[in-house]
Amino acid sequence: MLQSKNVRAFSCSLWRKSKRRKALFNEDIVVTSRRAKSSDSAFMRCYLINNRFLFLGRNVKCKQLLLMKIKEDNETMKKIIILEGQKGFLFKNGKFIKMVEPGKYSLWGGKKILLSNVNDGHVRVDNLEVSLFEKDPAFSSNVTKCVVENNTMMIHFVDGIFQSIYGAGKYYFWNIQREHTFIPMDLSKPEIEENIPASLLTHPLFMPYVKRIDVNEKQMGILYFNHQFVRTLTPGTYFFKNGSVDVKVDLVDTCLVTQDIVGQEILTNDKVSLRINCVCSYRITNYVKVKTEIEDYKNELYIAVQLALRDYMGEKSLDEILASKKEMSTFLLNALKEKGKSLYLEIEEASIKDLILPGEIRDIMNTVLIAEKRAQANVITRREEVASTRSLLNTARLMDENTTLYRLKELEYIERICEKIGSISLNGNGDLLSQLTTYLTGSKVDKK
Repeated sequence: MLQSKNVRAFSCSLWRKSKRRKALFNEDIVVTSRRAKSSDSAFMRCYLINNRFLFLGRNVKCKQLLLMKIKEDNETMKKIIILEGQKGFLFKNGKFIKMVEPGKYSLWGGKKILLSNVNDGHVRVDNLEVSLFEKDPAFSSNVTKCVVENNTMMIHFVDGIFQSIYGAGKYYFWNIQREHTFIPMDLSKPEIEENIPASLLTHPLFMPYVKRIDVNEKQMGILYFNHQFVRTLTPGTYFFKNGSVDVKVDLVDTCLVTQDIVGQEILTNDKVSLRINCVCSYRITNYVKVKTEIEDYKNELYIAVQLALRDYMGEKSLDEILASKKEMSTFLLNALKEKGKSLYLEIEEASIKDLILPGEIRDIMNTVLIAEKRAQANVITRREEVASTRSLLNTARLMDENTTLYRLKELEYIERICEKIGSISLNGNGDLLSQLTTYLTGSKVDKK
């Protein structure tokens, strides 16, 4: 019987009378025996304990060696305590042995235990690869393994609550008192799976992995996957994956659109350069064909307006154009309606806003206009003078024929004078009003 602190009590029966006896030992100690002879020819027994040979026998030196080994093991022995909420990983000489539960352990002979915190969720054992521990059944029963393939993302839920998103790789999670569920996302398909909760699409952790597209009211979206038309999008909010497929949406207006076309310099039939500003209003009739068959429908409409204006003004002189601005707008509208059918546009209105003349022509036109207005003003002035003179002549004739009318005219003028002037004094006897009254009435006014 041999007893020590690091070697639990064990008993063995060795070679006796050429018969081997069975030995029982602790699981942490490996013991072998064999017959040997020492240098002094004394019979000895050799044991391998903790990968070291120890010798037992009648020889005193062998007994001392054994005692020295036991003392050395006692000095190098380590104790470690694994707490609740932790798991231990036992290694011997750098090789993983097994996972151990919370408790108190004594370590010697190249053994060590690495700890992992269960509450962290992820399985982390220093910087070691977690897959090394999969061979241990105890480890596999306490861990949930998640394998994410290439071109795939995995949405991770803990107890039904969204936790995170993982790319390609292997992930291990402690499943002690926790339930881990996963929803895969295939990045090769840009459409969001129906089993993904809508509330996740606006989550801050989820937003980097999706592309949000808003189609406003009075708009329509044209959806493309890898530059291939897919479908149209009605007003609303849409989400697509940021994966291997390129997602693009072109937005078009469904309401009436107004386009200004300015600065068009065109020559008239009499070689006068005019700058024209016009405006047209249109509505798209086929949104898909506008985007898929026409490279730039707005530029095509711009060119159609230019050609229509050149066709009209090339046949008209400056005076005709200035006199028929409305007619030019009608011509432009009819020309654009025909062109709009091939562009999948319905032209609602087209009109001329401005006709801008060159500087010299504008000065000449202004001079002519001023002269015309002056002539018109002179004619009007002469007509007024003639009418005024004729009126005075008629009045004089009437007063000459009728004395009473003459006196009434005088009284009218005197009344006008009196309204503006209170009294008029002259050098001499009496005032002017008294003298005028005496003259007109033939009686003297009594002054108090």
